[in-house]
Amino acid sequence: MSANTLKAKKNEWPVTGMSCAACATSIEDTLKKQSGVHSANVNFANHTAILELEKNADPKSIQKAVRATGYDIIIDPQKEQDLEAIQLKAYKSLKKNTIASGILAFPVFVIGMFFHEIPYGNYMMWALTTPVLFIFGRQFFINALRQLKHQKANMDTLVALSTGVAYLYSSFNTFLPEWLSQRGISPHVYFEAVAVIVFFILLGRMLESGAKAGTGQALKKLMGLQADEVTVISGGNEQIKKTAEVNIGELVLVKPGQKIPLDGKIISGNSYVDESMLTGEPIPIDKQSGDQVFAGTINQAGSIKFEVEKAGEDTFLSQIIQRIKEAQGSKAPVQKLVDKITAIFVPIVISIGVLAFLIWGFSGIEDSWLHGMLAFITVLVIACPCALGLATPTAIMAGIGKGASMGILIKDAESLEIGPKVDTVLLDKTGTITAGKPAVLEILLDPGLNEIDKKLSVLLAMESESEHPLAEAVVQHLNKAHKKSSIDNFQSHTGKGVSAMSDANHYAIGQKDWLLSQGVKTNDWMQDFENNHLEKGNIVVYLSENDKFIGVISIADQIKESSAKAISQMKEMGLEVHMLTGDQEKTAAALAEKVGISHFKAKMLPEDKGNYLKALQAKGRTVAMVGDGINDSEALALADLSIAMGKGTDIAMDVAKATLIHSDLKQIPQMLSLTKDTVKTIRQNLFWAFIYNIIGIPIAAGILFPAFGFLLNPMIAGAAMALSSVSVVTNSLRLNR
Repeated sequence: MSANTLKAKKNEWPVTGMSCAACATSIEDTLKKQSGVHSANVNFANHTAILELEKNADPKSIQKAVRATGYDIIIDPQKEQDLEAIQLKAYKSLKKNTIASGILAFPVFVIGMFFHEIPYGNYMMWALTTPVLFIFGRQFFINALRQLKHQKANMDTLVALSTGVAYLYSSFNTFLPEWLSQRGISPHVYFEAVAVIVFFILLGRMLESGAKAGTGQALKKLMGLQADEVTVISGGNEQIKKTAEVNIGELVLVKPGQKIPLDGKIISGNSYVDESMLTGEPIPIDKQSGDQVFAGTINQAGSIKFEVEKAGEDTFLSQIIQRIKEAQGSKAPVQKLVDKITAIFVPIVISIGVLAFLIWGFSGIEDSWLHGMLAFITVLVIACPCALGLATPTAIMAGIGKGASMGILIKDAESLEIGPKVDTVLLDKTGTITAGKPAVLEILLDPGLNEIDKKLSVLLAMESESEHPLAEAVVQHLNKAHKKSSIDNFQSHTGKGVSAMSDANHYAIGQKDWLLSQGVKTNDWMQDFENNHLEKGNIVVYLSENDKFIGVISIADQIKESSAKAISQMKEMGLEVHMLTGDQEKTAAALAEKVGISHFKAKMLPEDKGNYLKALQAKGRTVAMVGDGINDSEALALADLSIAMGKGTDIAMDVAKATLIHSDLKQIPQMLSLTKDTVKTIRQNLFWAFIYNIIGIPIAAGILFPAFGFLLNPMIAGAAMALSSVSVVTNSLRLNR
């Protein structure tokens, strides 16, 4: 049944048992063949599978199919909690095997390279190599046989074939040396190559495992912000519950110094809350009854009780964590090509090895079949599918992890590839360039007025009673320096203003036309003020006492401190910056001039923003759209690269491919620089991975022998193979700096 009939659901399941990139490709192929799997993406770098499952999908059947190929997939959410313990156990086992194989391989190497003529030297090397291969390296053979059962091959197939052939040949020459001696061939042994190859490959995988763990630190830090337990108030009693067991609507108590465990609204109490993990601002925020609180933030001062509004995976912090998981598991478009190469890489390498064996064997030179066998072993050993497979995902993980630590959440790998191509940035005005919150710019009172403080106290008292959105800006401006006067007969005149009595005087605040209609007389002293602010597109509110204007207030959405500098940085990077706003022309023009934007459009409806963006794309531009509201969603969906502000609406963040948690435009140049560095790292990784193989495999096959008499030792090939994977991972981790 198609996905159109049964809606696909996205699942992220951990995968265990992978040892190379070809393993991921093999598991992905297996998953895609299962009934009910709409799509599957297996990421070797973070050992996860992201699947879109239709309603008829059977997770247990899918798990059984994966297990049949020699791997495992964790479908039980309870067991997912133990994944880190499973991975740690696997890492410790790998480390133990690596150290043990190294201890045994070292004397084998010394005897084989420098003392191979000593009595019983071959027997000593055989005794030391056997446990290296069949105890500490047994997983290579187990995995190779599992792959063979399903007519597939991976990196373990190469290792098992090459070391197995070398071991059998060397063992034969140790116990029956006369068979070759009688035929005029020296019975060489290659135990040192077998032991050192196993050691180097185990060492490479151990270093990869440790390095990959480093790319997930940003995610672990975020997960560490989640509180494990919570104090719930039920029937007047306090009880401790696991955070995962708390339901929406329950009342939670948070004491000073505790993490806020879930998202909700304060019912009683007030405190200062450190929200720096969400906003990047170091100053704690004053929270009172009715204010929102978010999981992972820290309650600093008083105790608060809040009603849970979002729990589990719906909290803002959980959504951040999920976005990072999905992003780190996503594949860049270039990775699809790498996956195809990896899928056919092992069969091609085996074919080249067999061909080299046959060419050498029939060459007619001395010890031709011996040379053929060594060439076969060396070709299999030096091949580096892991380096190819790790090139893209490790760079993506490191890049996305670095972005997360900077407060930049990148939703998918494709965004990283598009970033360097962006040449045009469209900025929404409100909430993006500006704070998105009205603030008082200036208050001017009649110069001939007496008792100025008293008039401002009346103004504060009236605006404190008002429900108008602009009233809050006046209250915020005045309440630090003034106290409220007592007022009587307060009245709200919808859409016009408010009025009240104080000390037998009638006061009114609101629109000029409404006050004039109430008999208030205009004055010359305020004309320059109102003309200046109206010209800039600011909102002007008027205050009257009885029949006279006594004050004018200019209110505007203030520009964020960092906006002008960020726009300047974008222009220095060669980007063309445009501003789109639904505001009036005067406001847009004044603001654009202040922040240094020459391209702007005012009075834009949501569809206008979308059409404007499409027109730029039609000219061949690669466009990034930055917005924060529902009105920006259409343009965000159409943009080549969409960026949402973290303080914006949920829909904007859902549509966007990246979110700026701190809602700071300075993060845009940082993000675009990060995408360039990440893509550069991917290209470097792929270059080195291909170079290792393009140069290494022909040399391993013996291409230099006719001209220079040079044959690559299988032991050196093993070291080169391990180095290739480690160098790719190490190069990716440079992004974290």
